[in-house]
Amino acid sequence: MGQALCICSRGSITIDDKRYYFIQKLDEGGFSYVDLVEGAQDGRFYALKRILCHDREGKKEAQTEVEMHRLFKHPNILALTGHAFMERGGKSEAWLLLPYVRKGSLWSVLEKLRDQGSSMPEARILHVFRGICEGLKAVHDRGYAHRDLKPTNVLMDEEDRPVLMDLGSMNKARIEVRGTKEAMTVQDWAAQRCTISYRAPELFNVESHCIIDERTDIWSLGCVLYSMMVLEGPFDMVFQKGDSVALAVQNPVNIPQPCSYSQGLQNLLSSIMVPNPQERPDINWVLDQVQSLQSSTPARC
Repeated sequence: MGQALCICSRGSITIDDKRYYFIQKLDEGGFSYVDLVEGAQDGRFYALKRILCHDREGKKEAQTEVEMHRLFKHPNILALTGHAFMERGGKSEAWLLLPYVRKGSLWSVLEKLRDQGSSMPEARILHVFRGICEGLKAVHDRGYAHRDLKPTNVLMDEEDRPVLMDLGSMNKARIEVRGTKEAMTVQDWAAQRCTISYRAPELFNVESHCIIDERTDIWSLGCVLYSMMVLEGPFDMVFQKGDSVALAVQNPVNIPQPCSYSQGLQNLLSSIMVPNPQERPDINWVLDQVQSLQSSTPARC
């Protein structure tokens, strides 16, 4: 475990005997804050994620997030530079030091395109989507699932390479549900940790005897692909209007027409976003389809 010192008057912190200077706030969530910091020794920028741990369970979840980062060394999964747990004023915080990706999230890229009245070329969609799939395959190959895949949890580096982030909802890919009590536990957990408009259908009403597996990520992956094609998630408007997302996800997704993308890409999306998880493909099949589409699509600009 890393060692941390308090934030001092000069606006700096120390993690693992290395000093970092606070620059500015980047983001803020329900239980975490992200600050931009600069390394005193190397002059590089980093993102410091501070997770508020309100109880023992919160601290355990933060530790799990650290362990998930440590588990993967993959170009499409965000690396962990350092970490520390500290107590301040009777409260516990987990500090995760992460690489700073200047370009921001995939969602910010899509918002910019939408504001410009533009769209993402199919070749670029396939390039980005393949990188997301490669990262997700690494997760699934180790027996885990991300559980909260969405455009805001995909960072885009300067080379247009997608990097999966926010590993706090990750857990074992296979969850065996035995009884109503366990089903409600999983359902309540999903309601807290899996973003509603990207949540797989089987997580809204968990059956009392079933197996939840990594194909929840495949559904979310389809939502991400849809967002790159349409510049909004397939159920974003349903949620914003206050309608039932749980009901909407039970039906096949409709691709707005006319659609400027190839029939092959549309078919891929339809094949991924299948409400019944037993009929949903795995990540290897998805990757094979993406590679096939790439071989028949002109190189991106």
